[in-house]
Amino acid sequence: MQQEESLSDDFDENYDRFIDEAIATGCVWGLESDEGWALCPSVSNEEISVMPLWSQPEFAQQHCRDEWSGYRVIPISLEELLDDWLPGMHEDVLLIGVNWNSDLEGEEIEPLDLLEDIDRVASEED
Repeated sequence: MQQEESLSDDFDENYDRFIDEAIATGCVWGLESDEGWALCPSVSNEEISVMPLWSQPEFAQQHCRDEWSGYRVIPISLEELLDDWLPGMHEDVLLIGVNWNSDLEGEEIEPLDLLEDIDRVASEED
């Protein structure tokens, strides 16, 4: 597994890597502060918020600067993400920013689409 390698400029590749590594480690990583989880407006619709998540803590850690300097890298178990977070985020009309690069660029995905993709890849590996 390509643990230490940084994320690429290919957003599809970063998305696939997020799913593969999340399944392999059973964990994803977000940024949280005393005010809550890190969110930013969607590129396609500023009315919708996006919560970035990463497949490795190092990828998340590089964003703990500037306006997110007070944030900490927090693990979220894959089971909790699939069972609670993604359905709840769908209801709250939030998107997921998947394995965003150092410029905070990458896929913005509907939570139930991510849930479906993770389930599909996990079942293929069984």
